[in-house]
Formats: sequence, C-alpha cells, structure tokens
Amino acid sequence: MDALLRRLADDLSSGALSPSEAADALRRAATEDLGFARLDHQRVWRQGLPEVVLGQGKTPAQISAIVASLADRDHPVIVTRLDPDKMAECGPALAGGHYDPTARVWVHSPTPPDPAARGPVVVACAGTADLPAAAEAAVVAGALGNEVRTLTDVGVAGLHRLLGELDTLRAASVVIAVAGMEGALPSVIGGLVAAPVIAVPTSVGYGTGLDGVAALTAMLNSCAAGVTVVNIDNGFGAAWAATLINRPNLVHPPGESPS
Repeated sequence: MDALLRRLADDLSSGALSPSEAADALRRAATEDLGFARLDHQRVWRQGLPEVVLGQGKTPAQISAIVASLADRDHPVIVTRLDPDKMAECGPALAGGHYDPTARVWVHSPTPPDPAARGPVVVACAGTADLPAAAEAAVVAGALGNEVRTLTDVGVAGLHRLLGELDTLRAASVVIAVAGMEGALPSVIGGLVAAPVIAVPTSVGYGTGLDGVAALTAMLNSCAAGVTVVNIDNGFGAAWAATLINRPNLVHPPGESPS
C-alpha cells in the first residue's frame, strides 16, 4: 500500500494522473470484488495484520482464487480451518506456503518475530486431545510475528507437569491456555503468572462437557484475575488477541507513531 501511495503521488506531481484518476485508483486498491468475496486489500496497511481467510464453508476453487489475488499483491495470507482433503484439492494454488495439518492452517509469507514485541507468547495445552486448537493458536501467533513457545500435555490432572514449566510460563508476555473437560488450566496459570492469560475452551470432554460449554462457563467464572476467554476451539481468536497485547504499536498504521 505504501508503494502504491508513493507511485500515485509521483504520477500526480508529474501530471500523469488527474486527481479524479488517482481517487479512482485508490478506490480500486481498497477492495476487489471476486463475485463470491470482496477482498480487503488495505487490511495490512490499516491494522498492521494480514487478511485471514476462513477455509471452512468455502470451496477449494474459492480459496484458491482468494489466495491468488492476495498473494499477487504481496500480502501475507493465512487460511484457517482448512482440512487436509480440501488443502489437497487446492493443489498448486497453495504450493507456495506452509501447511500445518494439526492446526489446519496454511500460511503464506509468515512474519518474522518482531524485535519490538514485549516477549514470547506461550501456548499451554492441557491434553493431547486439545492439540488442534492449541496448534491453531501457535501457528497463527507465529505467522503474526510473535515468538511462540508451546507446552503440551500440562493439564491439571498431573499438576507437577505444569509446575515444571514455571520458568517458561513466567517469561511469557501473554499465555494462551487451551483446555477442555472442566477447563481448569487457565485458572491455575492465572494464579502463577503476572502476564495476561487468554483461555481457549475446547470441545473435548464427555457428556456433561456439552462439546466445550462446560469448559467455557468454567473459564468465564475463573477466580483468577487477568483471565479472559475466547470462544470454544477458537485458537485463532486467542492468537490475534495475544498479538495485539504483545505488539501494541499495531493499532497505528505502519509508519505512524502514537501521538
């Protein structure tokens, strides 16, 4: 977007473009109508974070067309909830990125860790069954420019496993705690660390777990201060929120400083 603005400014000053033609060019650059999707090409410039495509509910042809358009403008792209079978159907259109089948996330042009970030984001996963949501959080957080450390199988059923990772937890700028069943992990971590804790309830659990509702309500009722909660299985939402906490200058357009 910065390159486009510079080019338009040069063309205006040289007389190659009229003001109305430059305005039309800006309007065309803002969005692109593919018929089934209206792409936001100014997302990175406006928010400092890339466009994200929800793979769920979209056809491989739609995903491929969206990714091709975004990548053609050198935008970083993240596709979430992309099942392996659908990923395979997308074929060459997604050959230029990295795919994590556990997270079901495809990433093009991941952002390197930001040296201005406050510190690492730690993703603490209660059990192996919670790994899909935890992996989604870890992959997305990494793609957004965070240093990510992942702790797996540190649920409260074996509390010594979590306590053995206290140094890692206390070094975090944000902790994403992922748990199903009774959803107790975020409360425990919230009492051990000074960093904000983002709780991700998962749909893992037996009958009265109600596909994650029990973990969700338990986390919402946490007695540990500083615990906030995202939706069931929403590792993506936790990673996005963690990035905004960890890299606060993202709220300002690139090149601008807080006033």
